[in-house]
Amino acid sequence: MWTDPELSSNIFSEVEVDFRERYSNYLRTMKQRIYDTYLGFNELDDERKMVNQQVVRTPGRRGEIIKNEEIDKEFSRRYVEYKMDYSD
Repeated sequence: MWTDPELSSNIFSEVEVDFRERYSNYLRTMKQRIYDTYLGFNELDDERKMVNQQVVRTPGRRGEIIKNEEIDKEFSRRYVEYKMDYSD
């Protein structure tokens, strides 16, 4: 069986980029309570808890690592957006 390592790595990187993009879009649809208040939804925080539980069950899986990275980015994006809106 013949396999081209360069082609294989390109396919995996394209799949990862696609996965990151789709998961990031999914996270943007989730509701999260307003910063510094206890009112509202916690869907994004609940997603983080679910991913962390999956990491405990099956450690080292690339998908969960990517999900954690994307959740961190989404929290950061929302925090920066909030600070820019209310800094004036």
